[in-house]
Order: sequence, then C-alpha cells, then structure tokens
Amino acid sequence: MTSKTPKTGLSDNLLGFFEDEAAPPLAPETTDHEAMADHCPAPKAAGAIVSVLVPVPTNRPYSYLVAEGNEAVPGSIVRVPLGPRTVIGVVWDTEPDSEIDTKKLRAIQQVYDGPPINHAIRRFIDWVARYTMTSPGLIARMVTPVASIMEPEKPVNGVRATGQRPERETAARTKVLAIAEGGTGWSKSDLAKAADVTSSVIDGLIKTGALERITLPTRPVADVLDPDHNPVALFKGQEKAAETLRSTVNEGSYSVNLIDGITGSGKTEVYFEAIAETLRAGKQTLILVPEISLTAAFLDRFASRFGARPTEWHSDITAKHRERVWRGVAEGNVNVIIGARSALFLPYKNLGLIVVDEEHDSAYKQEDRAIYNARDMAVVRAHLGNFPVLLASATPALETFINAEEGRYNRITLPGRIADAQLPDLAAIDMRANGPEKGSWLAPELISAMKDTLDQKRQSLLFLNRRGYAPLTLCRQCGFRFQCPDCSTWLVEHRARNIIECHHCGYYARKPNQCANCDGEDTLVACGPGVERIHEEVMELFPDARSIVLSSDMFSTTKRLKQELAAIERGEADIIIGTQLVAKGHNFPKLALVGVVDADLGLAHGDMRAAERTFQLLSQVTGRAGRAGGKSAALLQTYAPDHIVMKAILAGDRDAFYRAEASQRKQAGLPPYGRLVSFIISANDKASAVKYGQHLRTTAPADPRIMVLGPSEAPLAVVRGRHRIRLLIQAPKTLDIQSYIQNWLAASQPARGGAQLQIDVDPQSFW
Repeated sequence: MTSKTPKTGLSDNLLGFFEDEAAPPLAPETTDHEAMADHCPAPKAAGAIVSVLVPVPTNRPYSYLVAEGNEAVPGSIVRVPLGPRTVIGVVWDTEPDSEIDTKKLRAIQQVYDGPPINHAIRRFIDWVARYTMTSPGLIARMVTPVASIMEPEKPVNGVRATGQRPERETAARTKVLAIAEGGTGWSKSDLAKAADVTSSVIDGLIKTGALERITLPTRPVADVLDPDHNPVALFKGQEKAAETLRSTVNEGSYSVNLIDGITGSGKTEVYFEAIAETLRAGKQTLILVPEISLTAAFLDRFASRFGARPTEWHSDITAKHRERVWRGVAEGNVNVIIGARSALFLPYKNLGLIVVDEEHDSAYKQEDRAIYNARDMAVVRAHLGNFPVLLASATPALETFINAEEGRYNRITLPGRIADAQLPDLAAIDMRANGPEKGSWLAPELISAMKDTLDQKRQSLLFLNRRGYAPLTLCRQCGFRFQCPDCSTWLVEHRARNIIECHHCGYYARKPNQCANCDGEDTLVACGPGVERIHEEVMELFPDARSIVLSSDMFSTTKRLKQELAAIERGEADIIIGTQLVAKGHNFPKLALVGVVDADLGLAHGDMRAAERTFQLLSQVTGRAGRAGGKSAALLQTYAPDHIVMKAILAGDRDAFYRAEASQRKQAGLPPYGRLVSFIISANDKASAVKYGQHLRTTAPADPRIMVLGPSEAPLAVVRGRHRIRLLIQAPKTLDIQSYIQNWLAASQPARGGAQLQIDVDPQSFW
C-alpha cells in the first residue's frame, strides 16, 4: 500500500496505513444516537445476535444473543459469560456470522445503564490494534471498565451537629463540635482528621445526640474550571502563538500543531490558552505528560490559571477514585484530564483537544503487553475525532521535526525565554586533558564553578543518568563480577539501601561483605559512579552545603518526591544530584549552574537514536539553568568534545544537528524515512529461542523492498530468566508492513516450541 498526499497532516507512516485515511475525518464526537445515526444502527432487541469485544487476547469479537428484556447498540457495555467466568465487554460494530447456530450461543447477562463507548473510540481501538499488530481485546482492556464502575455509586454516610450539647464535654468533644457547628455535613473520617481526634470521639458524640447520622451528597469527581479565572499576561511572542492556537481550537477540526520553543520560553502558558478556549467551547481536554510524578509544580500553575487543578489519571490514585474518574470522563463531567500514556484510552464523551507535553520523551512508548507510542496514537486519536492536537517540546523527536519541516504539522515557534532571561553559557570540559584527580569524578573546573555558585547563594545541579552508587561491583582478587541470576546484567550497588539490585527484573540482595567466588574479604571494588557516589564526593568537597539526590529509586511515594521538588524550588537545597528525573520540565528559580558528569554516557547505547536522545537529554538538563533570569552556566564533562552532539549543544544549533541526523537516516532508509518492525523472541532456554528465530527467518516471504536482519542475540540476552533473540524488519515507509507480517506469520505458525513472539512496530529501543 502506498502513501497518499498528506492532506490531513498525518505523518507519512500513519497516513498510508488505512485505505480511507484521506477521506474526510469523522464528525465531532458525540454520544447522541440521532447525531451518530450513520455509525450507530438501531438497537438490537431480544433474540438478536451481536458481536462483543471482550478484554482478553482475542483477535475478533465473539457472538452473543441479546437476552430477553435487553437492548444493545454498538458501544453498549455488557456483562457476558466467557468460559467459566463472566467479563465486561463492549458491543462491537462487526457483523456477526449469519450462518452461526444460535443454539450454541450464550446470552448477554446484562446491558449496563451507562454511556456507550462512542464510535470514534471504537474505531480508535481497531486502528491501534491493527497498526501495532496487537489483539483488539488487549487494546479494549485499556478502555473497558471494571464491573463496579457501572454500578450506581453507594451513598456516603456522614454526620452533622444537631445543636445539642453532651452532658460530659471534654476538650476533644468541644473541638469536634466547634468544627461541625453550622449544620455542615462531614464524613466521620474527615471530621476526626480536622479535629485531630480518634473516630471513637465521633461515635461518642453520635450516642449523646450531639451529632446525627446523615447521607452526604456525592462529591463532584472534578472541580469547576474557569477559563477566565486568572489569565496570565503573555509576552509578544507568546500572545501571537496563543492567538494561533485559539483560532485552531475554534475551527474545531483536526490539525497537528508543534509548539516549538527553547527551554523557558513559556510553552505551558501558551497551551493553557488553547485549553481555556476548549473549556469555553464546552469540550474536554487531555494533557499527556511523560511522568505524572513530576507534575506538582505544573498542577499548581494550572490551578493558578483556572481556579482548580485538573483531574489526574495514573496508577497512584485509588481504585475507587479511578472508577469515579472513568465514569466522570464518560459522562462529560470531567473537563480536563492530566495523565500518562493510559489516559489516552479513557472513554471521553466530547474530547476537543489533546496536548502532548515533552512529546519527544521516550516514556510515551509502552514496551510491554500492548506496545504503542502514545504520542503517535494521540495524533491518530485526534484525526479520528476531528479535533486539534498540540505537541510541545524544546527538542522535538526527529520524526516530529521532519513533519514540521515538510509542512505536515503546523509549527508555532517561541524563540526566546520569558522576560528575556538568557540561556546558560555552555562549555565543555575535555576529560582527556583536564579530568578529575584520581579517585574523583568531578573535574577541577566544575568544582571551582560549584564553589563560586555556592558563594553567590545560588543552586548547582549535577546530572548523571545512572542510578545507585556504582553500576558494577567486582572482586579485585579473582575478578568475579556480581551479576543478576535472572538477567544478563550486572547488579547495581545502592549504598543508601545497602543492597545490590538488577534494574531490569527487580532482583536484589544485601550488599555482600566478601566475594561470592573466592570468599575474599575487603576485595570488593565499586566500579564507576552512580548518583549516590557523586553525592558522596559532593559531601566531602562541600560539607556545609545542603545537598540532595533526585533519583526514581530514592522515593517510596510520589508524594515524597513532590515534596522534595517543592523544597528545591523554594531554595532549600544548594546542590542537587540527579538522574534524568531532573531534566523533565522543572523550574528551579535559583539554579545557576548545571554540571553534566558524563556527557558521553548516552552515546554508548549504539542504536540509531543514541545521538538524538543524548542531544535531547543534554539540551533539556542544561536548559534548567537560568530560567528565572541572571547569569548561568552549564559545563559538560566529555571525552569526545568533537562529537557532533557536543558541537551542536555548545553551538546552540539544534536545527543543524537535526538536519544532519535526518540526512544520515535518509541515506540508510531509517525512520522517519523508512519503516522498522522488531521481533523479540523469548524462551526458557536459548536453543528454543534460536530455533524459532531461525524458523521465522527462513519463512519470511521474499520481497526485494524488505530487509530482514537476524536472528541474533539481543543486547540484553536474558531478562527474567528468558533468553531473547531479535529480528529486525526494514521496509520503505510506503509499504503496508502489517499485511506483509500477517501473511508471514500465518505461513510460519508451527515450530514455535514454547517460544514467545513480541512484535514492536516503530521500535524505540533495541535492547
């Protein structure tokens, strides 16, 4: 299948995927059955056969009978029997087999009284399933609710003051009644917490008649947002960009818009204006972020602008709250959702805008079960629903950059920082000539700059994208290296927790005192630095400075991480040592110096995106400095100061780097100028994985346009005890690679021998 002229703004790979993608987009989303008459046939009454997609790894919907007393339309949420159990499914658009024996069919047990999954979402599920070569059932699982969501909410019991006073009045009772006076209803737990008493005090007041039991009204799942609450005064460049986005939202049709601005240029304030316009239109907004744990400052800024926070969707919220949010989204009572990847699959009633913040971030790629890139699927979701999508980044993904360069995406540029704040002065420290002293990891030039920054009572940030104390522990007596028993990786020492740990499967053990091979004592050596080791050096160099480590493994809860970030923002730390956690969107007003401990680290990964990712990461982390104004600097410790990435960073010439990178990709036929699909074969033993990999290779259909590389052992050869083999399929971007692979796998089904195959379309990692 060849790609058509990209009139709709979809990137080439996505545009050419379905035959009908060049047709006009769907009408704006709605759950009104009359408005959706073209897509929603008349309800099927009792005795009719319908297709139901169930949330299990199935490639097609199953047929069921509509039971007596029920009616079902496409999108209806139903409970159906599946084997010995019952599951929640969705009535699908697929026509059931007309020749099926109805006597063999089982009936739908219940049609839930709730908003159906609308047509655009159903089409999105089918689209994602076919593009990613994942079973539709697994994609539907991300949309389909659990049964409890569809049940009416149970009443919330509470208490209120009656005006009576108890015969015996203690200090605790007096405090409770003072808070409860006025007849306001409270839940027992909230009242006890507010008065700082135990629940038994509340129970005692109920017995005396001073409090009475009542049924509380259900709390709204989302706060009311006001688009005109507190508009921010925008600078000239911001206002022009905001006006463009307001017009885009008001047009109410599909478009992809890249907000392309350097770090600190005010991209967030600009897309807030697009959200405000969407709220005025009575539509919903989805804000996708790479990591929800890093949004504390963002949520505060949002609340300042709109009078309340957006509704969050992520794994840390309680199951009950997730149920309420799901229903609120489906009923249209939640206007703005902020979440990570999975928020894309909520059943929005009237979605009118998607914002993908830090769109270049690799965290948008889900690597297990249903494998998809949330950024790309957000573009598809907007196209199917006929509304705009905004991509925001100071360092766009190369694919996004090329789409903007070639006119498929609208580029909205913010060239300067807010209030004319200046970018940091950048310099490289050549570690070959001016490296650190023996036993140290920080070069003298960087140490001197940190001292000057401390003297100015401003903050320094040391960046090293490596968790723990040291990436490898070995015995200097016999050479033994501590390796994970279930993965082909070294165990990382985490001195703060006194363990050695595998960062791939989670295996850990107490840090040993002697060698496991030769029993040598005092022979174990930590090799290389992690952020904990850099912290140790900082404490030796600057014992009076307030220092903190920011790493994902250092915090037991998201709440604790948010507290630490807020403390840094208030200036309660002098030196921050962090992993890539610190590179993502933080605003530390007092940060004047960034030191990159190992600027070459990302270049060692050896895949086609290594240079691009290193450039993005270094640009983002150095861009943390000087955002609030004042002179700032960034120093990069490197053994390769002449590398194209280092030269581009130091010269501040992002576009030249992207064009050079694009030229290399184009010559090699690599994305975004070609297609890649990765096969990951795993088995309990290496021989089975190799055998199935060889079988797949030999059964690949001959096609001169397609190159099949492998099978070969994956760089990470064993993960969680399973041996891994890879094949890589390279093809022109105009080819329907999914159909080619479907035909290939259909012809090579035997010879699996216990091996498992995972397909990754448009792979982001190659480990």
